[in-house]
Amino acid sequence: MPESLLPLVLITPLLMLLSGGIIVFVIRYQRRLFRQQEQMRAVEDTAQQQALEAALLAQEEERRRIAGELHDGVGTTLAIVKMHLNALSRPDLTRDATDLLDQVIGEVRRISRNLLPATLQKFGLPFALEALARTVPADGPTRVVITQHGQPRRLSAQQELIIYRVVQELLGNGLRHAQAANIDITVNFGPDSLSIQYIDNGVGFDPALVEAQPAVGARIGLGFTNLRSRVAVLRGMLQHESSPGMGSRVWISLPLEYLASDPVIPVTTYEQHPYSPGGGR
Repeated sequence: MPESLLPLVLITPLLMLLSGGIIVFVIRYQRRLFRQQEQMRAVEDTAQQQALEAALLAQEEERRRIAGELHDGVGTTLAIVKMHLNALSRPDLTRDATDLLDQVIGEVRRISRNLLPATLQKFGLPFALEALARTVPADGPTRVVITQHGQPRRLSAQQELIIYRVVQELLGNGLRHAQAANIDITVNFGPDSLSIQYIDNGVGFDPALVEAQPAVGARIGLGFTNLRSRVAVLRGMLQHESSPGMGSRVWISLPLEYLASDPVIPVTTYEQHPYSPGGGR
């Protein structure tokens, strides 16, 4: 071999070894960087999840406070005013005022129950959902059906409250904005998950507006923001489908762990009946 090639022969393995070392270093660095990015994302996700849970908890505490003030403060004051009117023993003069007070007291109780659903705390989610459907007037313009399938067991108090709020938000949005003749909500209790399907035959909406910043008085936007927040706390998925004039559909899937010690709760279907307001089927 020519002597002029000897340095090249000697240095080539060194260059190859050095190149290999650089490649290994780059690969390891990229892997380490990827792991660090994944860890940072996990920390950010955890922080966002904790912030979201804290915000919803604060919201529920505020609802609890307002419900208590309505029931114990305003409700009691109105009841005392009614007692004073009745004490006058002049029904010809106080009948109209007493009837109006009765309506106001009933409205205060209704608002208080919506803010703090006592049936949920006492009897659990299935019963509370049935009670929620009964709050819609049977002779109103919208027929509401809430159907429950599967074999539900009790969940944690926080989970049950979030799911109740999700269904309440869906129903409220539909009644306020959809102008629908029919609203059907189906809750399916699976072995390790819970799914909710909402369908109405109302005016529908432009799905692109859901992704935009909610405007003041908007038909949609804020409601879906609240729904997404609650679904995200339970690490669920939300999908929606709609178009103007074609009604709306919403699908929600929630991975859940039931409390093993609690028995299976029978579920029912509640549908408004025009001849028996507030009754179940």
